[in-house]
Amino acid sequence: MKIIDMVCSAGKTGFFFDDQKAIKGGAVPDGNTYHGAPATPGFTQVRQAGESISVMLILEDGQVAWGDCAAVQYSGAGGRDPLFLAEDFIPVIGKEIKPLLIGREITGFRQLAEEIDQHQAGGRKMHTAIRYGVSQALLDAAAKASRKQMAQVVAEEYGLTVSDKPIPIFCQSGDDRYLNADKIILKGAAVLPHALFNNVKDKLGENGEKLKAYIEWLAKRIVDLRPRADYHPTMHIDVYGTMSLAFNNDFERITDFLGGLEKAAKPFPLRIEGPVDLGDREKQIEALAEICRLLAKKKINVEIVADEWCNTLEDVRDFSDRGAGHMIQIKTPDLGGINNCIEAVMYCRKKGVKAYLGGTCNETERSAQACVHVAMATSPDQCLAKPGMGVDEGFMIVYNEMQRILALRKAGR
Repeated sequence: MKIIDMVCSAGKTGFFFDDQKAIKGGAVPDGNTYHGAPATPGFTQVRQAGESISVMLILEDGQVAWGDCAAVQYSGAGGRDPLFLAEDFIPVIGKEIKPLLIGREITGFRQLAEEIDQHQAGGRKMHTAIRYGVSQALLDAAAKASRKQMAQVVAEEYGLTVSDKPIPIFCQSGDDRYLNADKIILKGAAVLPHALFNNVKDKLGENGEKLKAYIEWLAKRIVDLRPRADYHPTMHIDVYGTMSLAFNNDFERITDFLGGLEKAAKPFPLRIEGPVDLGDREKQIEALAEICRLLAKKKINVEIVADEWCNTLEDVRDFSDRGAGHMIQIKTPDLGGINNCIEAVMYCRKKGVKAYLGGTCNETERSAQACVHVAMATSPDQCLAKPGMGVDEGFMIVYNEMQRILALRKAGR
């Protein structure tokens, strides 16, 4: 099956691009936006509409295989590629990627995806968002050419087995951390609520007191609202490195504070994502490894999730090798080709580190569906409900795609 053409279209994502540096620096929230000057190159506002690019591969039998290029909400932060705007990058795809694919025979996914992921222009690889979207399209093309599900293609090419049970879904609430937590509980998601604690003064609290109060409220709310008696979700809170600021990177104080959060969360297990941000990859690895060591020493059962500065497949390997986190977020658009996401989950599992096939609220329904197929083939410990921050839509997209895969598998398809 050959690729005979490529067509691109500009699209919108399920959320926004946010200037994390400006928000951490005190940009003032106002409704669904922020007041203040942008602090990250490329931003014209602290918050601006998220953009995507659909890459559609026209196959010789008339089928259309497609994927969506998308970048994370906090583009340009933590060592990531810059802001991804459709107007800027559609011409790049046409110039650099289209000539590589027209006329190519689709005999599988892995080899061609790796080739595109490694392609360079001007001595640099393509923007991670481009590699992400094009690889999704290639996976879909391989599935269409072989008349199989995308999850089956991944499993066969990487020596895996498609899961016969659902992967735990992690729902994120966004800033609406109370009302949306109710939605997540009522829908019975396995992991909740992310909660977006990205500011010390207004959210975490100068001594972490606001975060602790929220966790206490959430534990009680789960008990009050849970849809069934055996519903026992994991709490997973992202604090965006704000503990660095609140506790001046004093790791002893931070771990003691985490011990208090463990008690506040009872009877539910607790994960804290990104407790610190040291502003540098090497320092971040050392810091998270030290916090994990101190937690073990103090017998505090809080899991640390690595996120910031863990952006590439190489990063995932290094963080895993050095014990920099009990769980690694594989932030799918940041890794470039979706083939790297597959390798990342496999590496975490090999090293005994928990794998979180994550991503961003700033994706699309198509990239979310492709990631579900990767999750079902690689069996991470959890996967993200995406896109958006409204709970209902992202959970529906991911849950329903997962159930389709399971139903077809059960039917022998």
